[in-house]
Amino acid sequence: MPIKSPIIEKRRTRDLPQINERIRFPQIRVIGTDGEQLGILTPREAQEIADENGLDLVLVSDKADPPVCRIMDYGKYKFELEKKAREAKKKQHTSELKEVKMRYTIEEHDYQVRVSQADRFIKAGDKVKATITFRGREIQHSDLAEKVLKRMADDLKEIAEVQQFPKKEGRNMMMILSPKKAG
Repeated sequence: MPIKSPIIEKRRTRDLPQINERIRFPQIRVIGTDGEQLGILTPREAQEIADENGLDLVLVSDKADPPVCRIMDYGKYKFELEKKAREAKKKQHTSELKEVKMRYTIEEHDYQVRVSQADRFIKAGDKVKATITFRGREIQHSDLAEKVLKRMADDLKEIAEVQQFPKKEGRNMMMILSPKKAG
């Protein structure tokens, strides 16, 4: 038989919400099932009322004076909280960083393709990292690459704002665009 550590047991009970017999206060304010105030009672009296209705006594706020407890079906309450959390997670959109690569000698049609890709990414709520790569001695023409990036920022100014202006990093020059805040 494994030996139970008192520290592990204490941690396990601390993680559980304070319901029914776990509520350890001399006096508590009790709220009934319909939201009506039942007054200030001892936890034992409140537990008896909850047991009569076949429900649980749940600690809602331990910061109040006296602490507030509610009589409810804890299983149903827990399910509702989990359901709300799942719904909130569904609606949440994580913004990704999408990259559009090109060279400063890019042809007009290819440039328009990159702009439309960036446009699509920004409208989807993602940030766009526009990167221009240099090969060999092309790095001497970083001013031309900066012009291309500024042109792209100008073409997308209706829906995007520049988060990071064109910056040279090694053999690349990059700029980050993010969706404009609605307002």
